[in-house]
Amino acid sequence: MKAGDEKKFSRAECLQILNLPDDALENLMETAYSLRTKYKGNRVSIQILTNVRSGNCTQNCAYCAQSRDSKAPIEKYRSVSDEKLDSNNNLVNEFHLSRHCIGLSGMGFTDKEIENLAERIARMKKSGTHICCSIGFLTEHQARVLKAAGLDRINHNLNTSRRFYPEICSTHTYERRIQNIQMLQRVGFEICCGGIIGMGESKEDVVDMLLDLVAINPESVPINFLLPVKGTRLAERDVSNLTFEYCMKILCLARLLLPKSDIRCAAGREVYFKGHEKELFKVVDSVFASGYLTEGGQSLSETFKTIENAGFTWFVESADP
Repeated sequence: MKAGDEKKFSRAECLQILNLPDDALENLMETAYSLRTKYKGNRVSIQILTNVRSGNCTQNCAYCAQSRDSKAPIEKYRSVSDEKLDSNNNLVNEFHLSRHCIGLSGMGFTDKEIENLAERIARMKKSGTHICCSIGFLTEHQARVLKAAGLDRINHNLNTSRRFYPEICSTHTYERRIQNIQMLQRVGFEICCGGIIGMGESKEDVVDMLLDLVAINPESVPINFLLPVKGTRLAERDVSNLTFEYCMKILCLARLLLPKSDIRCAAGREVYFKGHEKELFKVVDSVFASGYLTEGGQSLSETFKTIENAGFTWFVESADP
């Protein structure tokens, strides 16, 4: 495949890409880079993530510090203060960052809880902020309430393949996630949907997840690389296979399969790609700054420096109303 070419890839071809020898990585990155520059130019979007509701989740996702089975020593609260939420929102607008992402632990919410959230979103939208919300499963009525409040985008990750999903979570199904995303698309939301690499899945599982993402065609694709959290079921997971080369092959494949989507290197960026930022930004065009819900991350100022030192620019997306 030549740089700049676009094509549909079979499952077998996707597996071939993940199985490429490491000395073929440079050519693969150049092919991905041509698509990255074609659709995203030289820019990198930066998102700030606010944990609006922390802990006390009813689900048993193996990777998550907020799950019902987790013993991780995290802060738990039903609702973050308006001061914290507004402060982060002001930060997004002050630096003209791409988006304010807000996450709420749990998979089900009452209509009253959604109405209260909608009021907070409407208040933040007055400043022109682009907002994405990670909020589990919604009813169609609840989704429409949030849409009316001005919510732009909803995150709902597949996390892994349909086959491997029961190994990670047994309190809800993969198919329910798919159905939830399809409903959100019908309502008119932009979709942020990705996965987590390093939970014990096979390369075939990675490919199957990415091909399901192609069918969804989300506006944003966050790829997380597992950070084993003490107190979770995956605390002792061996992540030695998450070499820079393997992680880059996955990101390149995501770019080839979804060239027009934002490809985000999310959790694990500061660990698995340390010292390789120039290569990373040739493929991805989106990152988080200042942490990942319950896990810390690179500060905003350091993220600016990292992007600029790699020869890229962070860009203005949110605008005044």
